[in-house]
Amino acid sequence: MDESLIREHLVKLLGGADAHLDFDDIISHFPVKLRTVKPRGAVHSAWQLLEHLRITQWDILEFSRNPNHVSPAFPDGYWPKNDTAPDEKAWGKSVRAFRSDRKALQDLVADQSTDLLAPIPHGTGQTIFRECFVVAKHNSYHLGQLVLLGRLLGIWKEGSNRKIEI
Repeated sequence: MDESLIREHLVKLLGGADAHLDFDDIISHFPVKLRTVKPRGAVHSAWQLLEHLRITQWDILEFSRNPNHVSPAFPDGYWPKNDTAPDEKAWGKSVRAFRSDRKALQDLVADQSTDLLAPIPHGTGQTIFRECFVVAKHNSYHLGQLVLLGRLLGIWKEGSNRKIEI
């Protein structure tokens, strides 16, 4: 079996654009004034979901590569402390951190010296391969929530991935 093909597919999976919108497409649709709005039926705002995505992905990355990493308390440590309106700087910082950690995971997978199937020494049976699938599934789920939130807020037309003017 060609391991480089597995690495290539896993890197692409982490990027998330094959079967759905990717992170940048979705995040770019949220105007500042709607980032903390929770319309009827929504549990979280775009800001809460963005921060949850960032924190969770960071935690899995750090667990995967750092034996001294201590994960946040579950579940509260995986969500922002409050839902105050983020300014452009805070929103941008979170977006950049998400992208940077995603790239670090992709680089870890692409590194030929990374044994994708070896148990992580400080874990309980997890492998880099498994952790990347957890990240990809988790990100996909919450990006789907962001799309639905965008539709509830009128940012996207129902049944469309296209932004509408608000």
